Amino acid sequence: MFTGIVTDVGRVRHIEKRGDTHIVISTALDLSNVPMGASIACSGACLTVVDKGTGKDNWFAVTVSGETLSKTTLGSWKMNDPVNLERPMRVGDEFGGHIVSGHVDGVAEVKLVAPEGESTRMMFEVPVALARFIAPKGSVALDGVSLTVNEVDSTRFGVNIIPHTFKVTTFGKAKPGSKVNLEIDLLARYVARILGK
Repeated sequence: MFTGIVTDVGRVRHIEKRGDTHIVISTALDLSNVPMGASIACSGACLTVVDKGTGKDNWFAVTVSGETLSKTTLGSWKMNDPVNLERPMRVGDEFGGHIVSGHVDGVAEVKLVAPEGESTRMMFEVPVALARFIAPKGSVALDGVSLTVNEVDSTRFGVNIIPHTFKVTTFGKAKPGSKVNLEIDLLARYVARILGK
């Protein structure tokens, strides 16, 4: 489990497609205590560390399945693309965002990026099947970042990104037409399942 609080923006260092897709990501995260098989949220997708290098040149490698590629933006990643990174939370850690599983539900498209006071107003469009899970003042994870929904209008919803978040995540590079990984609120998913909707 994650909280949606990004702790580093890594970079795609290598991509190789052979059966599955193998990606190497450079990072400033301390990987010395990250064992093989550990999870790291990569722009919202929970991926398993299968190799790593530590020291002056920190990096870790992940294997991405076809299912993950079909639900996320990872298939469009290119060399040097920025990646929001978060290690999983541990018992006793500060819980700063909301419960994020790292299981991406689909892809949202940026429709608006505009200044609003010191913050940045962003509007996203989501697939029709996911729109019903998004509610005003509810939570979403976009590229692994925990955000509060301001308003919802059919398949579109808006958020405000404060300057700090804009600076320390990949949102500073977002523009209309950009795609982001969307994870709906875990509670909304289970309530819908229980109600049979």
